This record gives sequence, C-alpha cells and structure tokens, in this order.
Amino acid sequence: MRSGVIAQKVGMTRVYTDAGEHVPVTVLRLANCQVVAHRTKEKNGYVAMQLGSGTRKPKNVTKAERGHFAVAKVEPKREVVEFRVNDDALIPVGAEITADHFVVGQFVDVTGTSIGKGFAGPMKRWNFGGLRASHGVSISHRSHGSTGGRQDPGKTFKNKKMAGHLGVERVTTLNLKVVQTDVARGLILVEGAVPGGKGGWITVRDAVKKSLPKDAPRPGKFRLPAGDGAASDAAPAAEASTPGEGA
Repeated sequence: MRSGVIAQKVGMTRVYTDAGEHVPVTVLRLANCQVVAHRTKEKNGYVAMQLGSGTRKPKNVTKAERGHFAVAKVEPKREVVEFRVNDDALIPVGAEITADHFVVGQFVDVTGTSIGKGFAGPMKRWNFGGLRASHGVSISHRSHGSTGGRQDPGKTFKNKKMAGHLGVERVTTLNLKVVQTDVARGLILVEGAVPGGKGGWITVRDAVKKSLPKDAPRPGKFRLPAGDGAASDAAPAAEASTPGEGA
C-alpha cells in the first residue's frame, strides 16, 4: 500500500483526446508536498507517513509545531495528513513527492470538504419530491411533510431527514482516472469533478477498488532535498527518485 498525496484544487477545465473528444478534468496542484515524519510499529503501533503541503508564516505556527517541522528540516506546512502505508513503502523524511507519483490511466480516490450551502430545505438537501402543487396545499409546497406518528411512536426518530445545514462535509469520490500529469508544474489532471471549491485541500490515494498498475512507482516518485544526493531538476524524474522495490 503506497502513500497518497496532499493537493490543492485549482479548478476545472478540459483536455482533448486524439480522436477530438473533450474530457472534463479537475486540475490538482502539489504545493511542495513533503514527508514530515514517520509512524513506526515499534514506536507508534502502526506504520504511516505524515505529509505536509502548502506554506505558513512561522509567526502563525505554535512553538511545538515549529519544533516538529524543524526536526524534519522542512518549512511550516499549511496542511498535515497521515497516510497508512506498508513497512517497505516509507519515503525518506524531507523528500518532496512529485506529480508522477501517479501514472496516466490509473484510478484514484479523492477526498475533500464539500462546498457549504448554508441552511437548505429538504428538497435541496435530501432530494424530496415536495408536496402537491395545488388542491389543499398552501404556502408549504417545498416542506418535508410529516416528521413522525401521533400517539405511536409519539416522537420524531433520530436522524430523520429534515431541513438543515448542507455542505462542509468530508466527501470521498471513488475511481477517478488520472488523465495527465505535469511534473514541472506539479499538476495532476483527473477526470470528472472533485469535492470542494477552488483552493480547497484534497487528498489523493490509490483507488481501493481498482488494482494498481504494474508501472506505478513503488514506494513512489519523490525528489530529495538539495544536498542529500538528489538529482538536478534537469534530470529525468526516474533518476531523481531512487526508491527500492516495495509493496
């Protein structure tokens, strides 16, 4: 099991195939996504990688957080997320994961926070059909109707679908295909829509319901910090990352 990445949603556009058909895609940008820490079985009871993305001003970071980032020798990050991985899928601390971590044609699962809609009625929130347009219904055409019995059960059951706050929820979209990757600009183009608005933070993982392509890099594609034996930017990405074969 490989690590996922933290990306930022740029927006939607479309790309054209060789046959002239257009494919709607969402553009995701890797904003300096680096490995911040490791979680090991011996110390933490599980194996995972902690990734950070984006930037924050040091004055807006607590002293404890500054120390945590200083140990990894990375600048303070805007978003920090842990990804469970196998023992042999750990990437060195401080390494920056590149866009070719995912290969064109593979499927990914994307998780984000949905756009907030405020207080919404039952028709918009739960797709209710509403009441009749005439014949006895006055004013309350878009209401949800009865919420429960009278004497029996004499109450409204918990989790009854009613009007209320809509959006700002964790949403995962499964099996989105990777259409293109741009390593130089750190862009990943996935087919279809992605939860959240422009500028929102997204996590991208290998699809759990699809098999991982054989040509997918293991444990992943990454770029080591300058001075740690990393190749130059002009070198191919395959030379910049020197992982061993793993899960």
